[in-house]
Amino acid sequence: MTGLKEILWKELSDCFNSKRFVVLFLLIYVAGIATVYIASQNIRSSVDDSTKYIFLNLFTTSGSSNPFSFPLFMSIFIPIIGIALGFDAVNSERVSGNLSRLLAQPVYRDDVINGKFLAGVIMMALMIFSMVILVSGLGLRMIGVPPQAEEILRLFTFIVISILYGAFWMSLAILFSVLFRKTSTSALTSIAIWMFLFLFGSLIAALIAGAVLHTSTQNASVSDIMQFDNLFRMISRVSPGTLYSESIQAILLPSMGTSSPTMMVIGIYSGLTPTPLPLTQSLLIVWPQIVALVALTAVCFAIAYIKFMREEIRAT
Repeated sequence: MTGLKEILWKELSDCFNSKRFVVLFLLIYVAGIATVYIASQNIRSSVDDSTKYIFLNLFTTSGSSNPFSFPLFMSIFIPIIGIALGFDAVNSERVSGNLSRLLAQPVYRDDVINGKFLAGVIMMALMIFSMVILVSGLGLRMIGVPPQAEEILRLFTFIVISILYGAFWMSLAILFSVLFRKTSTSALTSIAIWMFLFLFGSLIAALIAGAVLHTSTQNASVSDIMQFDNLFRMISRVSPGTLYSESIQAILLPSMGTSSPTMMVIGIYSGLTPTPLPLTQSLLIVWPQIVALVALTAVCFAIAYIKFMREEIRAT
């Protein structure tokens, strides 16, 4: 336990003293301020007298001329943070020779990788928590509407889900850091997977669903659209980005009675009025997505852990 604590504090100290993370912090804060400014300028057009959670609209309202919003911003930057925290966690220590010298000390090998992972999770939690607090403080000053207790709980749940999402990308980056010797290779592989899923995940899922069901968008009935949406969602949930977006949509948009925006639109056109759900009901809707994120993170870290524990590390 002492070795784990020492590794944890060492990694946290390296993160706080690193110019890379200072620049990353600044970029995230600038982008966060931009999102809350856009939301505050357009929030009057997105709320009315029947709106129950006005403060949450700060985190969901986008610009009138662009779709940039806080959830979109977080879905882009959280993988970057996770990859930046994990792509050189092991291979940089191995190449420099610090890893062999570190393991020559009275430190267990599993304390090294566990300490690096825990330090990364703590850094990510600090970034996400401070970002939400910054947006909340600026938004409170701009709109003058304090959050309700339900909104505070939803924002806390949003922070937890965001940390889980970032932990997956960090564990994936740590896995590639263990598998590959060069830090550039592990970084490029992690970024390539993220970009592929972000840009082409939904497109591939739609092509597969359309090919299986032979659904035509011109003459499709409501039942055909529902079948297509169900299959499309099932395939696209292979991507962690889809799991994350569905989770935060249900948490930040209480009126969504489903994780599918398509089903919500069909319900509105059918004459159904969306009613805000309590937090417990929203959590029940997205609980499978949260469990899937935790499982993916655990699988990636377990593979990295086993590979790291079994590999031979020689002094250089």
